[in-house]
Amino acid sequence: MEEIIANVNWIAVVVGAVVSFALGWLWYSPKMFGEKWLHGIGISFDDQTSMMPAMITQIVGTFLFAWVIGLTATTDSLLTAILITLTIAVLIKANGLFSKKSHYAIKVEVGFIIVMAIIMIATHAVI
Repeated sequence: MEEIIANVNWIAVVVGAVVSFALGWLWYSPKMFGEKWLHGIGISFDDQTSMMPAMITQIVGTFLFAWVIGLTATTDSLLTAILITLTIAVLIKANGLFSKKSHYAIKVEVGFIIVMAIIMIATHAVI
């Protein structure tokens, strides 16, 4: 257990997770990609009552992703962080293709993962 908690910059992990999650609010809002993304996944903007479990899961996943990026930062493994990000992005794309989401929705979701990683990596570089 020590190898996944020792030497991690927890401030950078939390800041990266919070900033990434906050960006998600904007990313998936009507101001950016929200309306067309919702259409691409087959949900209307008025039918978001079941989003709470997804939001909680997103918070947990964002924190875990930030933690993994934090682990790669402890060993200066930028290429590993990039490989992890690409793996997640490809799996999200595959999931979107299997669930027959629109290509636009898939691009929005994959793009968000890549931007999250950039934010998290940059946070570790700065803090």
